[in-house]
Amino acid sequence: MNVSVNRLIHQRTTSSGFTLIELMVTIAVMAIIVSIAAPSISNQLANQRVKSTTATLSNALKEAKIESIIRRQPITVTFANNNSDGGTISLTDTANIASHGYDAKSKIGATNTLTGTVATTIIFRSSKHVDAGLTYTICDSNSAASPRQVVVSTVAIITSRLGGTCP
Repeated sequence: MNVSVNRLIHQRTTSSGFTLIELMVTIAVMAIIVSIAAPSISNQLANQRVKSTTATLSNALKEAKIESIIRRQPITVTFANNNSDGGTISLTDTANIASHGYDAKSKIGATNTLTGTVATTIIFRSSKHVDAGLTYTICDSNSAASPRQVVVSTVAIITSRLGGTCP
């Protein structure tokens, strides 16, 4: 009986825990996996920021369109790419109606659909029209992110799509 007890004690002392080499190999493998996965995660986060800003802009434009019809007066939508605290999208008539914020790493640019000139405002009329169609391009500070566009036609149809070029 002493022999079996000695074997049991010997097995417990020799097989308890991990060696330092085993732990170091495991940590090295984990570090390699993380270094491979990190760039794709940052690209996914950048694409998500672009999608979020696109949704915010699209919803603000739709809100302005509806408000112009309900109030029977023009509603102006402007955007500002602020530097450190994020950007703002403002809806105004004679007073400020609403303001929406978006991530500081996202940038919005807009061009007139017909002339190609840069614009920062669009005016929705109660007649369900805008003065000039605009194409908004949403980009991210991470250049690997896919840009998106929000297009407003002259009859105030708002669509979003993947594409566009960032400056």
